[in-house]
Amino acid sequence: MAVRAVGRRWLKTSTRNWRSRWRPGLALGVSGLLAICSGTGSWHLGVAVLVIGPVLASARLDARRTAAVAALALLLALGAGATNGLMVTPGFGIEFLALLAGGALSVRDAARHTADAAALARATDVAQASQNAILRPISVEFGGIEVCARHRCAAQGASVCGDLYDVAHTPYGVRLLIGDVRGHDLDALRATAATIGAFKDLAYLTPDLADLATALDARLAPELGAEDFVTALLAEFAPGEVRIVNCGHPAPVRAGKQVRLLEPLEPAPPLGLHPKPQLYRFYLTGRDRLLFYTDGLSEARDANGVDFPLLERVGDALTVLSPSDALDTLYAMVATHTGRAPADDIALALCQPTSMFALSPPARPSNPAARREP
Repeated sequence: MAVRAVGRRWLKTSTRNWRSRWRPGLALGVSGLLAICSGTGSWHLGVAVLVIGPVLASARLDARRTAAVAALALLLALGAGATNGLMVTPGFGIEFLALLAGGALSVRDAARHTADAAALARATDVAQASQNAILRPISVEFGGIEVCARHRCAAQGASVCGDLYDVAHTPYGVRLLIGDVRGHDLDALRATAATIGAFKDLAYLTPDLADLATALDARLAPELGAEDFVTALLAEFAPGEVRIVNCGHPAPVRAGKQVRLLEPLEPAPPLGLHPKPQLYRFYLTGRDRLLFYTDGLSEARDANGVDFPLLERVGDALTVLSPSDALDTLYAMVATHTGRAPADDIALALCQPTSMFALSPPARPSNPAARREP
């Protein structure tokens, strides 16, 4: 294992070093070839054509290396002019000045794109750090509910995920939020922070879960663009049951004697689109586990476009005793199904009640019109 790891590291380093050498070498080679061609009698080229070398260098190299290629192009131009006796001709002077100007512009462009790349890297690091601070892995037990939550961004280089989750131990019970913000850019990060911040503010002050969803929608509406929205699911745990308000989010899975989706009878639109949420009540025993997730799990497809078999795989994964190991198993199942790293963000939250919590009689909901599972 150690030998293979060292070998992979050497190969990666060698490849990086080889690329860093051939790129300036290519630019220098082009400049030299053009200088030779311009110095032969069979093909009369002006020395200004040597600017191709610095231009090629500026596309992929930094300012220092581009300047080196530009300096070499100037030396080659002087050598070609001296060899052919063109140093005193007006045309050579004009072309040499054009080459000098082209080399200077190439160095400036190289410095500019290097600075832009550095700024982008810094912005990406800040965005990732901000997201990690907002979406910290959760592994806690309070109020008789054990909660394990985490997220993984897509492997396609996306620096900011649109998924979100949070949990709060309120006077009305343990409440969970999981959602998905439209998009993957910095606007999505801003909407994610706004959604979690609004949940933290309102979850402790709003007795009814449906009213909490309405308040979240009112709080987020000014923060979202005309085409932006946040799918969200709110869960509230009470003795013997879980209460759910779903605003356009994938339905959670309850795994126990049976594995089933806890779907609303009437779907509601996401937050930001002014939903009229409905509260639903579902039974919950000490043997049950609830999996909350984003669509990166349910819509993961294999090479043939077949969706991830959610209920079957969740039932298998949640048989693992440790909640953390169960989530790891589920991630591995998704990767096996797709044959690669998942192409979309995935957030997972696994909740299970303690035995004393589940054995207590179901509490009366604050909303008497709430629909209860048959």
